[in-house]
Amino acid sequence: MREPLRPDMFDELCPSTLVPFRFGDKWAALVVRVLEGGPRRFSELRIPLHRVTPKVLTRSLRGLERDGLVRRTVLGDSHVEYELTDLGRSMLEPLAAACAWAEQHWEELLDAREAYESSAREAYEGSAREAYEGAGGLGRAG
Repeated sequence: MREPLRPDMFDELCPSTLVPFRFGDKWAALVVRVLEGGPRRFSELRIPLHRVTPKVLTRSLRGLERDGLVRRTVLGDSHVEYELTDLGRSMLEPLAAACAWAEQHWEELLDAREAYESSAREAYEGSAREAYEGAGGLGRAG
């Protein structure tokens, strides 16, 4: 019997979520990491990937299957398993390197994201204020 997947496999502080480049879609790299230990049913994948809606997870799995990275096997009455193909397994090494890089540059990535969010927020607030003032403010006829 397979070991159950941990719900906190990809918690908010996981370096995998900070990798600034994508392997496939937004969730593909995490799906590949979950399948690293062998075939899994959809319901098993949902445990560590609980932040991903079933619809989006299905789309991600289909994309990985289309690209030859994941094999979908129907086991019977609505029972399906997903597993990495040889091509999908070949992604594990570069994916591990990307995660190690993100872990090594964790603070820099967080600082950069925080600076960007702050700058974007200030720009939005400034343009909203200009639009408000340009319209003559509330309750003033223009």
